[in-house]
Amino acid sequence: MTIPVVAQAQLRPDRWSLRARSWRSLVRRFASHRSGVLGLLILATFAVLALAPELFVGPLQTVTTATGDSLVGPSSAHLLGTDESGRDVLNLTVHGARVSLLIGLLATVITVGIGTLVGVVSGYLGGATDTLLMRITDFFLILPTFVLALILGEIIRDTVGEGQILGIKSTLVTIIIVIGLTSWASTARIIRSQALSLRERAFVDRARVIGSSSAHIMRVHILPNVLSLVVANAVLTFSGAVLTETSLSFIGLGDPFQPSWGEILDAANSAGAPGLGAWWYMAAPGISIVLVVLSFTLVGNALDDTLNPKLAARR
Repeated sequence: MTIPVVAQAQLRPDRWSLRARSWRSLVRRFASHRSGVLGLLILATFAVLALAPELFVGPLQTVTTATGDSLVGPSSAHLLGTDESGRDVLNLTVHGARVSLLIGLLATVITVGIGTLVGVVSGYLGGATDTLLMRITDFFLILPTFVLALILGEIIRDTVGEGQILGIKSTLVTIIIVIGLTSWASTARIIRSQALSLRERAFVDRARVIGSSSAHIMRVHILPNVLSLVVANAVLTFSGAVLTETSLSFIGLGDPFQPSWGEILDAANSAGAPGLGAWWYMAAPGISIVLVVLSFTLVGNALDDTLNPKLAARR
């Protein structure tokens, strides 16, 4: 008996239901990783603090609006103590979360964007293009990232100058650009290895046979198949960006009027907090950095296992 065309269409799985089923499966697999869920909860907490710090600790305190005495330890009035100007350290740390995470997010977008573009183009096209792009990538891989960041930081800061770009102060834009330009090489290598494998697949050969351009194949067939790798790598790149931002701010590239966690550590060091025993001044931003980096690592590992079940099985 022949099934009518309408009935056949009804029997076919709906594309959106298949996607929803796939996402539910991914969520279940991710939820089975307790460490990943813990990391996600910690990140969600910091994200909420970064989005609305005023709701939790009020406006950012300045030297003129400080509410305490200089370098007073934790108390009921100031749960995490005060800095050398009498500002509440909890207030500074919560507001610093917005700056640190914003820099990490934007720098990760640049890093992953450049790395994915270079990796896909190099892996698919091969030949002289692959050789040239990989030599450039190798240059950025072997060059000390922090030293390159210092050099580029001064150059970019002189080029950008003072003021704001899209509402972000130029000093922070400098850090974002520096991290993005110095951290993409490892992402490019990872994506390239996957693109090399994908370009030999049958569906790519069929696309070539029907006359699809290289740009179309890379956009429609290669890129979607490396997105899971891009997402997992982006999560780990984010943690590295936060650490790099902390280091650059600690040596003076930060903005004291928009303090990040690295800038707070730099201020604590300049105020002599280590020698004065003001441990609370350094502990709050330091622990925050450790928690965020650890959380991103846990989430990244869980995503890697979730998106690459074969890798998880080998473990």
